[in-house]
Amino acid sequence: MSRRILAMIAAAVLTAAACTTATDTADTPTTTLGTTTTIASTTSPTTTAPATTTTSTIPDASGFPVTIDAPNGPVTIETQPERIVSLSPTSTEVLFAVGAGDQVVAVDNQSTYPADAPVTELTGFEPNLEAIAGYDADLVILMYDPGEAIAGLEAIGIPVIMHPAASTLDDVYLQIEQVGKATGHSAEAERLVASMEEEITAASSSVDGEGLTYYHELSPDYYTVTSSTFVGSLYALFGLDNVADGADPDGFGYPQLSAEHILNEDPAMIFLADTKCCGQDASTVAARPGWDVLGAVRSGNIVELDDDVASRWGPRVVDFVEAIAQAVGGYEEA
Repeated sequence: MSRRILAMIAAAVLTAAACTTATDTADTPTTTLGTTTTIASTTSPTTTAPATTTTSTIPDASGFPVTIDAPNGPVTIETQPERIVSLSPTSTEVLFAVGAGDQVVAVDNQSTYPADAPVTELTGFEPNLEAIAGYDADLVILMYDPGEAIAGLEAIGIPVIMHPAASTLDDVYLQIEQVGKATGHSAEAERLVASMEEEITAASSSVDGEGLTYYHELSPDYYTVTSSTFVGSLYALFGLDNVADGADPDGFGYPQLSAEHILNEDPAMIFLADTKCCGQDASTVAARPGWDVLGAVRSGNIVELDDDVASRWGPRVVDFVEAIAQAVGGYEEA
């Protein structure tokens, strides 16, 4: 896993892009170790989120043309799109969550959610313009431009919205609202954002993690995130302290720690975002040389996350925040 890849995709989608396949939809199995092991998945009885709604609604075609002030510049969409191609797993989730699922004709091979998304062999890392055009696309949404993809699509008359990895929750909300406006589902998008804000506020204010330290694992070779990243900012909502913050002198945001650093820091909580991609769970962590002495291992404060939920910044960020709240609320001291 290279530093170049992490930087290129902002590492918020590292696990989903590098490890998850289109068939990874199974729930994370429960494993108990020590006093308690918290399992975070999208089907947890304590987890609710607007992202589970994937029904489509009738778009409002009367509001077109519209212009979206996207990161790649102003994008004008003359008529309500009927054949949307998504090359971003997060954008795919957003499209379905705002009710535009019936307008989506193709998504990239990493768009594993929702289950009824029309997954293809398209990739957002090396977009095939001919293949995209073959779907008669009238709108393309992608995460970044690996070369001249945007210019090439625009040259053949296909409007393109680029929605890169979010840095803040405000970025998330803005992207959802833009997708809603671009597809004729502004009202649904506004309701979704309001619901997310309410649920995230409720979850983050329900428990206090002040004074607790944590380690968020992206991969078994100890790549992680710092507080400066989007993922890190979600943990900061609870007052949690990140053990990686002092190990990132360049301010990269996604350092690779050493086992010695993690053992010395002895995090109170360990969050695993590599359960689906890399088979990590509480038992594999406990089996690592020397890790059995960690407080998080001895007390069972190991949280097995759904890789996709923990690596995307769409509507299911609510699930992620609620998983953190559940873990902090169930924390037991070693």
